[in-house]
Amino acid sequence: MLRFFASRLLQSLLALFVIITATFFMMKKVPGGPFDSEKATSPEIKASLEAYYGLNKPLYEQYGDYLKNLVRGELGPSFKYPNRTVNEILADKLPVSLELGLLSLAVALGAGIPLGIVGAIRRNTWADYVASAFGMIGISVPTFVVGPLFVLVFALTFQWFSPSGWYTASDRVLPCLVLGIAYAAPIARLTRGGMLEVLHQDFVRTARAKGASEARVIFKHALRGGLLPVVSYLGPAIAGILTGSFVIETIFQIPGLGRAFVDSAFNRDYTLLLGTVILYAALIMGLNLLVDVVQAWMNPKVRLES
Repeated sequence: MLRFFASRLLQSLLALFVIITATFFMMKKVPGGPFDSEKATSPEIKASLEAYYGLNKPLYEQYGDYLKNLVRGELGPSFKYPNRTVNEILADKLPVSLELGLLSLAVALGAGIPLGIVGAIRRNTWADYVASAFGMIGISVPTFVVGPLFVLVFALTFQWFSPSGWYTASDRVLPCLVLGIAYAAPIARLTRGGMLEVLHQDFVRTARAKGASEARVIFKHALRGGLLPVVSYLGPAIAGILTGSFVIETIFQIPGLGRAFVDSAFNRDYTLLLGTVILYAALIMGLNLLVDVVQAWMNPKVRLES
């Protein structure tokens, strides 16, 4: 396991370095600059601002300076918010996005896994059809359609929840439901498929032949192997929940990383944009590494093949 973890960690660090480098140079090639949209900015003032932030240096020097600061954990000052650093902005926005992501993940797992198990146990019954229909609809309808519909029905028509904001517990219900349902659907389908495959294995037949109860067969013998596809999917799913919050945070006016990322792209705020990309990439790499380790622990064949 230690060799497996070290190998995955080195691959993740290399991928993170490639993402940082590619994002830095692609960002510099985009037309426009952080001070082009400022009104009544003379060429002298603009040149002074670029010299202050080091934008007048050659590109390779800017890249080297950024890497040096990054090693020290400094992401630089924000161009749009001159009195705040990128570290401060991300520290303010990250807890909101993490809370949204964790609550949405709880909805996805809490709805998807039971539906998948019921669909596998009650195959070709009305319960299976309901679970399959939920999975198909959840995968087919995007969040930017479901979100406004939920706002129209539950916020504006029935006035049960708030349509925007992130202040009270009721503000969290609609965005977490919309984002969670989008990932509960594939989790339900993966759980159903994995459980159906495991339930036909010889060791399950042996457990039933020994007189084990159906509940023990499901939860003691079949569930661990049946959830392997879900564990493999959790890495990309959590990454999708975090990056998919762009749409949700815009629809429900949530002050998280998604809105900060979009605003930084429009404002050409290079440091905030790159800092957000690095944070997202680090989170995704860490989550994928954790999923790989858990999958290797649950399935020794994966560990041995690696």
